[in-house]
Amino acid sequence: MIAGLEEPTVGSIHLGETDITTKRPYQRPINTVFQNYALFPHLTIFENIAFGLRRRGIKNVDADVNKVLELVELPHLAQRKPTQLSGGQQQRVAIARALAMNPDVILFDEATSALDPELVGEVLQVMQSLAHEGMTMLVVTHEMGFAKGVADRVVFMDGGVIVEQGPPSQV
Repeated sequence: MIAGLEEPTVGSIHLGETDITTKRPYQRPINTVFQNYALFPHLTIFENIAFGLRRRGIKNVDADVNKVLELVELPHLAQRKPTQLSGGQQQRVAIARALAMNPDVILFDEATSALDPELVGEVLQVMQSLAHEGMTMLVVTHEMGFAKGVADRVVFMDGGVIVEQGPPSQV
Protein backbone atom coordinates (compact mmCIF):
# COMPACT_ATOMS: atom_id res chain seq x y z
CA MET A 1 0.00 0.00 0.00
CA ILE A 2 2.85 2.40 0.76
CA ALA A 3 4.26 1.85 -2.74
CA GLY A 4 0.83 2.32 -4.25
CA LEU A 5 0.54 -1.22 -5.59
CA GLU A 6 -2.50 -1.95 -3.40
CA GLU A 7 -5.27 0.38 -2.24
CA PRO A 8 -6.18 0.58 1.44
CA THR A 9 -9.74 -0.37 2.33
CA VAL A 10 -9.74 2.08 5.25
CA GLY A 11 -7.51 4.89 6.47
CA SER A 12 -4.92 6.93 4.66
CA ILE A 13 -1.19 6.86 3.92
CA HIS A 14 0.90 9.90 4.76
CA LEU A 15 4.51 10.67 3.99
CA GLY A 16 5.28 13.36 6.51
CA GLU A 17 2.41 15.83 6.21
CA THR A 18 1.53 14.77 2.65
CA ASP A 19 -1.39 12.42 2.03
CA ILE A 20 -0.26 10.03 -0.72
CA THR A 21 -3.20 7.63 -0.49
CA THR A 22 -4.62 8.46 -3.93
CA LYS A 23 -1.32 9.07 -5.72
CA ARG A 24 -0.27 6.59 -8.39
CA PRO A 25 2.94 4.61 -7.70
CA TYR A 26 4.97 6.74 -10.14
CA GLN A 27 3.79 9.91 -8.37
CA ARG A 28 5.14 8.84 -4.98
CA PRO A 29 8.69 9.66 -3.85
CA ILE A 30 9.14 6.00 -2.98
CA ASN A 31 11.07 3.17 -4.64
CA THR A 32 10.96 -0.54 -3.93
CA VAL A 33 13.77 -3.09 -3.99
CA PHE A 34 12.23 -6.52 -4.48
CA GLN A 35 13.70 -9.86 -3.44
CA ASN A 36 13.95 -11.02 -7.07
CA TYR A 37 16.03 -8.01 -8.32
CA ALA A 38 13.60 -7.14 -11.18
CA LEU A 39 16.42 -6.13 -13.54
CA PHE A 40 16.01 -5.93 -17.31
CA PRO A 41 18.17 -8.79 -18.67
CA HIS A 42 18.69 -7.17 -22.09
CA LEU A 43 20.06 -3.90 -20.63
CA THR A 44 23.51 -3.24 -19.21
CA ILE A 45 23.86 -2.43 -15.53
CA PHE A 46 24.31 1.24 -16.44
CA GLU A 47 21.13 1.22 -18.54
CA ASN A 48 19.16 -0.62 -15.84
CA ILE A 49 20.01 2.16 -13.39
CA ALA A 50 19.40 4.91 -15.95
CA PHE A 51 16.00 3.52 -16.98
CA GLY A 52 13.83 5.37 -14.44
CA LEU A 53 15.75 8.61 -14.87
CA ARG A 54 15.22 8.51 -18.62
CA ARG A 55 11.51 7.75 -18.12
CA ARG A 56 11.35 10.99 -16.13
CA GLY A 57 12.77 12.82 -19.13
CA ILE A 58 16.26 13.37 -17.74
CA LYS A 59 18.68 13.46 -20.67
CA ASN A 60 22.09 13.54 -19.00
CA VAL A 61 22.04 10.65 -16.54
CA ASP A 62 25.76 9.82 -16.46
CA ALA A 63 26.60 11.64 -13.21
CA ASP A 64 23.60 10.25 -11.33
CA VAL A 65 24.20 6.68 -12.51
CA ASN A 66 27.94 6.81 -11.80
CA LYS A 67 27.30 8.24 -8.32
CA VAL A 68 25.08 5.33 -7.27
CA LEU A 69 27.35 2.78 -8.95
CA GLU A 70 30.16 4.11 -6.74
CA LEU A 71 27.91 3.92 -3.69
CA VAL A 72 27.22 0.22 -4.25
CA GLU A 73 30.85 -0.38 -5.29
CA LEU A 74 30.07 -1.59 -8.82
CA PRO A 75 31.34 1.03 -11.29
CA HIS A 76 33.64 -1.54 -12.90
CA LEU A 77 30.59 -3.65 -13.90
CA ALA A 78 28.55 -0.88 -15.56
CA GLN A 79 28.72 -2.40 -19.05
CA ARG A 80 27.87 -5.97 -18.06
CA LYS A 81 24.43 -7.55 -18.27
CA PRO A 82 22.61 -8.75 -15.13
CA THR A 83 23.21 -12.43 -15.95
CA GLN A 84 26.95 -11.78 -15.74
CA LEU A 85 26.70 -10.75 -12.06
CA SER A 86 26.31 -12.67 -8.83
CA GLY A 87 23.02 -12.47 -6.94
CA GLY A 88 24.52 -10.03 -4.44
CA GLN A 89 25.81 -7.81 -7.22
CA GLN A 90 22.42 -7.90 -8.95
CA GLN A 91 20.69 -6.87 -5.73
CA ARG A 92 23.16 -4.00 -5.29
CA VAL A 93 22.26 -2.88 -8.83
CA ALA A 94 18.58 -2.96 -7.84
CA ILE A 95 19.43 -0.78 -4.83
CA ALA A 96 21.41 1.60 -7.05
CA ARG A 97 18.47 1.84 -9.45
CA ALA A 98 16.16 2.75 -6.56
CA LEU A 99 18.62 5.33 -5.22
CA ALA A 100 19.17 6.97 -8.61
CA MET A 101 15.58 8.23 -8.49
CA ASN A 102 16.38 10.12 -5.28
CA PRO A 103 13.41 8.80 -3.29
CA ASP A 104 12.32 9.98 0.13
CA VAL A 105 11.76 6.35 1.15
CA ILE A 106 13.03 3.00 -0.10
CA LEU A 107 10.99 -0.12 0.58
CA PHE A 108 13.00 -3.34 0.82
CA ASP A 109 10.85 -6.42 0.32
CA GLU A 110 12.97 -9.22 1.78
CA ALA A 111 15.89 -7.95 -0.27
CA THR A 112 18.24 -10.68 0.95
CA SER A 113 15.98 -13.73 1.02
CA ALA A 114 16.86 -14.92 -2.51
CA LEU A 115 20.62 -14.68 -1.87
CA ASP A 116 23.12 -17.29 -0.83
CA PRO A 117 24.26 -16.71 2.77
CA GLU A 118 27.70 -15.47 1.69
CA LEU A 119 26.09 -12.79 -0.51
CA VAL A 120 23.68 -11.53 2.15
CA GLY A 121 26.49 -9.66 3.90
CA GLU A 122 27.39 -7.48 0.92
CA VAL A 123 23.76 -6.36 0.44
CA LEU A 124 23.22 -5.77 4.16
CA GLN A 125 26.41 -3.68 4.21
CA VAL A 126 25.00 -1.36 1.52
CA MET A 127 21.68 -1.12 3.37
CA GLN A 128 23.45 -0.40 6.65
CA SER A 129 25.48 2.34 4.98
CA LEU A 130 22.28 3.91 3.64
CA ALA A 131 20.70 3.79 7.09
CA HIS A 132 23.69 5.51 8.67
CA GLU A 133 23.53 8.22 5.99
CA GLY A 134 19.92 8.94 6.96
CA MET A 135 17.99 7.20 4.17
CA THR A 136 14.48 6.38 5.31
CA MET A 137 13.90 2.70 4.69
CA LEU A 138 11.11 0.29 5.41
CA VAL A 139 12.65 -3.16 5.47
CA VAL A 140 10.83 -6.48 5.52
CA THR A 141 13.46 -8.91 6.78
CA HIS A 142 14.09 -12.03 8.79
CA GLU A 143 17.65 -10.83 9.51
CA MET A 144 17.08 -9.80 13.12
CA GLY A 145 20.69 -8.81 13.69
CA PHE A 146 20.49 -6.35 10.81
CA ALA A 147 17.18 -4.96 12.02
CA LYS A 148 18.51 -4.42 15.54
CA GLY A 149 21.72 -2.87 14.24
CA VAL A 150 20.26 -0.17 11.99
CA ALA A 151 16.60 0.32 12.86
CA ASP A 152 15.15 3.23 14.78
CA ARG A 153 11.98 1.21 15.22
CA VAL A 154 11.18 -2.49 14.85
CA VAL A 155 7.68 -3.78 14.16
CA PHE A 156 6.76 -7.45 14.46
CA MET A 157 3.73 -8.48 12.44
CA ASP A 158 1.77 -11.71 12.20
CA GLY A 159 -0.82 -12.05 9.46
CA GLY A 160 -0.73 -8.32 8.77
CA VAL A 161 -1.40 -7.42 12.40
CA ILE A 162 1.17 -5.58 14.53
CA VAL A 163 2.12 -7.80 17.44
CA GLU A 164 4.88 -5.66 18.97
CA GLN A 165 6.72 -2.47 18.09
CA GLY A 166 9.27 -0.10 19.52
CA PRO A 167 12.97 0.70 19.62
CA PRO A 168 15.17 -2.34 18.85
CA SER A 169 16.56 -2.36 22.37
CA GLN A 170 13.07 -2.81 23.84
CA VAL A 171 11.50 -5.44 21.59
